[in-house]
Amino acid sequence: MLPGVVTMSRDGLLQRLRRLSNGQRRLVMRASMMLGLASAAVAILPFRLAIRFGSVPLGASGGSADDCVWAVQAVSRRLPWRSACIEKGLAVQRLLRSAGTNALLHYGARHHPGTAKLEAHVWVTVDGRPVIGGEEAKDFALIATYP
Repeated sequence: MLPGVVTMSRDGLLQRLRRLSNGQRRLVMRASMMLGLASAAVAILPFRLAIRFGSVPLGASGGSADDCVWAVQAVSRRLPWRSACIEKGLAVQRLLRSAGTNALLHYGARHHPGTAKLEAHVWVTVDGRPVIGGEEAKDFALIATYP
């Protein structure tokens, strides 16, 4: 697993970025871009279009799910806006599919016990294994899967 950026100070963040390899820095930059675009897609586009943001053709080279998840999680903690499961899931799916990994995005829903509120959740799997959002997935009924 890649090292996480744990400090909020500007100097500490820059020092951590300098210690990353060139490949790790590129991945963090791509994750930043993908998370920003996913957030914009969710905010602006109709759901049926936004949910397909991560559904890009598979790229040629292999990508590590752990590395992509690490980068998206690290970036999402430092954004000036809140990133929910849908934005993180879309960004991870797009990064992985672009890198040649067949990542599937799952969309589920449930009625919240007690309040009867409808809640939605997104998680991403690779070869049937959840890579992000999987901890809560068991509590949601699957509605759709996007390649």
